[in-house]
Amino acid sequence: MADYYELLGVSKSVGTDEIKKAYRKLALKYHPDRNQGSKETEDRFKQVTQAYEVLRDPEKRSIYDQYGEQGLNRGAGGASGFGGFDFSDALEVFMRDFGGFGDLFGERQQRGGSQSRPKGEAIKVRVRVSLQEVATGVAKTLKVAILDTCERCSGTGSADGAAPGICATCQGSGEERQAQRTVFGQFISVVPCRTCRGEGRVIEERCPQCHGEGRARSQRPIKVEIPPGVTSENFITLRGEGNVGLRGGPRGEVLVLIEVEEDARFVRDGAHLRYDLPITYSQAVLGDEAEVPTVDGTVRVTIPKGIQSGEVLRLRGHGLPELHGRSKGDQLVRIVVWTPDRLTPEQEEAIRALQEVEDPAPEQLDGDSGRSIWSRVKEAFTQA
Repeated sequence: MADYYELLGVSKSVGTDEIKKAYRKLALKYHPDRNQGSKETEDRFKQVTQAYEVLRDPEKRSIYDQYGEQGLNRGAGGASGFGGFDFSDALEVFMRDFGGFGDLFGERQQRGGSQSRPKGEAIKVRVRVSLQEVATGVAKTLKVAILDTCERCSGTGSADGAAPGICATCQGSGEERQAQRTVFGQFISVVPCRTCRGEGRVIEERCPQCHGEGRARSQRPIKVEIPPGVTSENFITLRGEGNVGLRGGPRGEVLVLIEVEEDARFVRDGAHLRYDLPITYSQAVLGDEAEVPTVDGTVRVTIPKGIQSGEVLRLRGHGLPELHGRSKGDQLVRIVVWTPDRLTPEQEEAIRALQEVEDPAPEQLDGDSGRSIWSRVKEAFTQA
């Protein structure tokens, strides 16, 4: 295991207050409620908590500074002592010193198994939206597989539907205190009750349908409002819509991950859209009008005489809305002069006639016509 001071990101000279502050910051980052299903962050949470539990205690810190982690393990009786620090120990330390999860996450939970039930696990679902739906926003109803309240036992987990009884071992507190005498003194630790596993209550006879969990698998329709302007990096949290917790615990969250479908007509850049408009040589020379598709219909644009391939026409306000904003992006129409690879005899004759009277191309392009297509597009995107 890494050095305890390095794990907490503090020097060996810091005081207890600094150690507690550093641990609180890391606990917020690695807490399992913030990282559902991540074994890596769960292990990290345990490691920083173990480091904190040692360094906050002057006696343990002194032993660690002199003998390292092995000194703590030997003093506490090997693997059965402090060396056996596990994930449940880490959670207990966190709840003991910060009064539950409410101080960090805004949801106050009472300490003690008889006063609380674990929240249900979060569910992740993906929803696909079109570019048109991004432009307007959309409401979708998703059919989600969840763990819902068991109908047979009404969520109690008991075969007869009765509420679980108070645990005789911990008297409903959900925790036990263990005292260990060592050559360095007596260590007292608070651990989850071995009988009720920290819940404070026990079930005499488990429900045969849910096997004592108080929940069963089902399908549930969930409505989600997707605002305009979302991207594939966005997600929406639906609190209280996910799995129900064990034996009457509150529901967890549903995390709706957004996937924006690609539209072959457009290239998206934030709130702006780019569209390539192919035009003929005669349209470029003589000018014309053309219908251009947008996410909200079609727009008729004027092609000025003498336009060059790569020049950009800006359709203001025909892009996508900004997420949670009031303004809309623009659609940038990039001109692409199309050169045919096959000609009819009449077309070839006309082109050859033009060849006889047209001016030669300049030896060097200057001004705007000398810039690359992509530099023009980039400038169009960045213009106010």
